[in-house]
Amino acid sequence: MEHPELKRHETIIILDFGSQYTQLIARRIRELGVYCEIHPFNKVDKQFLTAANIKGLIFSGGPASVYEAEAPRVDKELLELDKPILGICYGLQLLTYLAGGQVGRAEKKEYGLAELQLAAAHPLFKDIPDNSPVWMSHGDKVLSLPADFRVLARTDNSPLAAIGHNSRPLFGLQFHPEVQHSKFGKKILANFLFHICRCKGDWTAASFIEESIKDIRQRVGERRVLCGLSGGVDSSVAAVLIHKAIGQQLHCVFVDTGLLRFREAEEVEQVFRS
Repeated sequence: MEHPELKRHETIIILDFGSQYTQLIARRIRELGVYCEIHPFNKVDKQFLTAANIKGLIFSGGPASVYEAEAPRVDKELLELDKPILGICYGLQLLTYLAGGQVGRAEKKEYGLAELQLAAAHPLFKDIPDNSPVWMSHGDKVLSLPADFRVLARTDNSPLAAIGHNSRPLFGLQFHPEVQHSKFGKKILANFLFHICRCKGDWTAASFIEESIKDIRQRVGERRVLCGLSGGVDSSVAAVLIHKAIGQQLHCVFVDTGLLRFREAEEVEQVFRS
């Protein structure tokens, strides 16, 4: 089911390939005032991604090797959507693979800080110093660029640390701009959003709450809602939002999963009874 924010705001779609940092990518984008959604890489279709308010796509990182037979991949047709695409780590390797380049195992796996050296001026790196620390976490690397791609930045161990197409908005980063260790990573993401995707930054967390409440009221109407409440973040946030929307029409049932800490079940009951 589509969230109403998807229709009301400019949206970035993150295709998740299993990275431990995927949620962090989404957090950074939302901090920059742009609505985004995370979707499993194999649960979206081309028609969905053609929506006018979807301004760009991000391919997340992931633990797989793109050249393996069972590696998670998307259809090459996604590159023909005329939507800006940013591949991060595995996402860079997937973009390279789909565009006809070569990816293989790196002679030296890389985990930790590296110094990024810009190789060419580009809007993606607007106001980024020529040398800056970035966070690497990969065991594969790009061996050869696809046709019509060029190097935008390198590190000592990754000569193809950032790449871009010569005429289309297709980009890849071997490093992780979403983590705090990449000093100017958030600025790089901002450049992708505002200079490449042309987003305006029209979303806030407050607007998300307001519009979610309106949508819940519209969907529920005069009916009642039964909510299973475990005390975890997901069910608690859902219960609070629904209660703000429909008040006494909501009935919560506490589900003790047995996974809470000592006497935490009693605390959960006290909080939500009050």
